[in-house]
Amino acid sequence: MSDEELEDFEPDQDDLEKEDDEKETEEWEDYRKEGEEYSEEWMPTPLTEDMMKEGLSLLCKTGNGLAHAYVKLEVKERDLTDIFLLRSYIHLRYVDVSENHLTDLSPLNYLTHLLWLKADGNNLRSAHLNELPYLQIATFAYNQITDTEGISHPRLGILDLKGNRIRRVTGLDPQKLTSLHTLELRGNQLDSTLGINLPRLKNLFLAQNMLKKVEGLEHLSNLTTLHLRDNQIETLSGFSKEMTSLQYLNLRSNMVTQLGELAKLRDLPKLRALVLLDNPCTDEKDYRQEALVQIAHLERLDKDFYEEEERADAEEIRQRLKETQEQEADAEHNSELELPSM
Repeated sequence: MSDEELEDFEPDQDDLEKEDDEKETEEWEDYRKEGEEYSEEWMPTPLTEDMMKEGLSLLCKTGNGLAHAYVKLEVKERDLTDIFLLRSYIHLRYVDVSENHLTDLSPLNYLTHLLWLKADGNNLRSAHLNELPYLQIATFAYNQITDTEGISHPRLGILDLKGNRIRRVTGLDPQKLTSLHTLELRGNQLDSTLGINLPRLKNLFLAQNMLKKVEGLEHLSNLTTLHLRDNQIETLSGFSKEMTSLQYLNLRSNMVTQLGELAKLRDLPKLRALVLLDNPCTDEKDYRQEALVQIAHLERLDKDFYEEEERADAEEIRQRLKETQEQEADAEHNSELELPSM
């Protein structure tokens, strides 16, 4: 089979803001309620040949080029509890089995040409699959998944696990997940950011969890977007100058109280947009000015870009602070010289 490439997912700034609105939160709550409401046993409903005929599309050449086969299947919202029949459809590349009642995806292990998988809104407790050499996009949103074990697809670029029950990230091997650039873990039960040691990662979504601090992300040098909205973060420790690509940081609706915490972000060389709305520190009188004093290259705070006048004021304050520090250092040095020798 030829190495087929799917278009990379690169969220722009407008998309990120849309994801932050109240509608998204309501949607997440609706899924939670549905999961609680319909947790009882379902009548067995296996995938049938008739369903396959209805759901198959996109006729393409097979891997060896000697035959043709349908490579796309959509069987969403069919109340399915069993997809055993898929073991025979080895040429499938795009599969949508979302909004069913599946607890087992093991038949997909036979689909070694799979490029794209959508399994949202089922009753899955695990995303574990054998290594699928061509899989590039996999979404398991709004299931009952409790861990991140068994995900080792070498060409996987986008992994969506939002709205599950994951408490800790484990098993994501950077030696195997060499292509993963977007990881979606919004709306889980994470209490730590440890375990996300994926050097190729560019977009990381961790909103609506139980995080109190950032840790273990210091070496993500390719990370450009980090979403941490709706957590319990009090300190901005955990960011480092090694995060040389980080441009967008969303910390809305956390518990950052002290404006002094902003100084911990000054070593992020490419940080351009910072969102801190609904944190206690935003009530401080000089909040907007202090952010720019501490992070000189910041272009946008919350929803507003900085004006040139604000930049000039911030630069003036930085110069005064620098002069004061130099004077204090000189005074300290001189006092040491004046001390009598013993």
